Order: sequence, then C-alpha cells, then structure tokens
Amino acid sequence: MGNARLQSIHIHPVKASRSLSLREAVVEPWGLAGDRRWMLIDDGGKVVTQRRQPRLALAAAELLPGGGVRLSAPGREPLTVSVPREVGTVVAQVFRDKVEVLPAQDPAAHAWCSAFLGTDVRLVYLDDPATRRPADPRYALPGETVSFADGFPLLLVTTASLDALNSLVAEGEHADEGPLPMNRFRPNVVVSGTEPWAEDGWSRVAVGEVSFRVVKPCGRCVVTTTDQGTAWRGREPLHSLGQHRRIDGKLVFGQNLVPVGRGTIRVDDTVRVVE
Repeated sequence: MGNARLQSIHIHPVKASRSLSLREAVVEPWGLAGDRRWMLIDDGGKVVTQRRQPRLALAAAELLPGGGVRLSAPGREPLTVSVPREVGTVVAQVFRDKVEVLPAQDPAAHAWCSAFLGTDVRLVYLDDPATRRPADPRYALPGETVSFADGFPLLLVTTASLDALNSLVAEGEHADEGPLPMNRFRPNVVVSGTEPWAEDGWSRVAVGEVSFRVVKPCGRCVVTTTDQGTAWRGREPLHSLGQHRRIDGKLVFGQNLVPVGRGTIRVDDTVRVVE
C-alpha cells in the first residue's frame, strides 16, 4: 500500500449527468464541494437518474463560481442556471428520503431539461446540505449528512480492482463488452497502486490531509451497464459481479466513504490505510 496514490477526482454537478474531472477538490462533511448539489425530479417529485433515463449520460454540467451550472447536451444550446434564491422549498423523493429542495428559478432550466429527455422534469438544488438529508442511519453517525449522492458522501474505487473485474468480464460470455472504463462506476476518487480488492479490508483511509471512514461496499445497479459516451446498455459488469462479487445479496464494486474532518485532496496525493 506504500505506493498508493490518488489517480483522479470526479464530481457530478447535476446528479446522473456526465462526470467532471478535477485536479483538486475541497472535502466537505457531505461530500466533495460541488458534487451532486443539483438533480432532476419528475412531476411526482421523484429523483430522475440514469436508471430511468440513460440519456442523462450525454448531458454535461460545468460548475460555475457560486454554485451555478452551465448545462450542455447534444442538440441543445448551452444554458446557464444560477443558484436559486431561498423563496420556498418543495419536497423531493430521493429513493427512501424526502428532502426539501429549491427549484431552479428560471423556467428555462426546467424546459431545457424536459426537452432533452422528452418528458417533464424539474431541476432542483440542495441549498443546505448540512441539514437537509441525513445519511443512512444504519451506517452513519448522528449528524452526518449527504448531498444528492445515492447514499454516502464519496465513492472510492481502485484501478487494480477494475483491472481484476475486466479480467472476469474477458473470461465470461459477454467478453465483447469489455474492457469497461472507470466512468461506468461514477466514482469520486480513484486510487492506484493497490492490490485488487484491497479496499474490502479497509476501515479508515487518509487521502493527503483528509481522513475518511470506509463505511460499506457499494451495491451496484443498472447504471453501470450504461455506456457513458453513448447511453447504450449492455449486460456487464452486473453479469460478472453477480458471479464473483455478491456480498449480502448485493453486487458490489467500490467503497462508500464518509469524511472525518475537512480539507483539500489533490491528484497524486498519497493514500494511506489508517486501519
């Protein structure tokens, strides 16, 4: 583990949209600064992700100073959306959680997203991540919160484990779908220089100056089968994970993290196993 390094950092300014690679990121208690503070909801208030709308893989959001975003997608003129003023929240359903959110104030934002997906959606913003959404109480400590991420503030994956998974894909009946790129797994932090699956045994790690609790393996869903460049769906990696990486009934790849304190992480930072 002595040569482990932070290979890359990724955020997703709008949940389920294309990832944005950074050289450094500020770690906040609820995740990386700017990660998944925006999302789409349907006319019933439920979160819209690539599970239902794989075309979201083709949409990009550039993070702007102050927290706004510049949306872009094939066939659409880019649109800049500012952080909404606090003029009244609505309730959104993020999987099991009901969360108060602020709708984008410019109607053009909702129209832009709806036209791209071909269905009515609204773009909403998480104004107060410190209070709005508690993290899963089965694993989190009291007071820990999370942004619009699926369950926990950060997701860590390792290049060695992806290589090992791709070897399994190559040996299977859907070998033509591999090798799979890292963006299928939509991580926040990618670590190189470890043994395959080493992260299964970690309980606390330090990335540069910031420590993290390793909470639990990440259960994977159909989004991992979605080509992030074309929105095409296949069978892998879920087929191979189902045969080789089934833990507690979940198909797992990567580890969920909760920050212990604040700080800044940078590409090439040393990664150390604390315990």
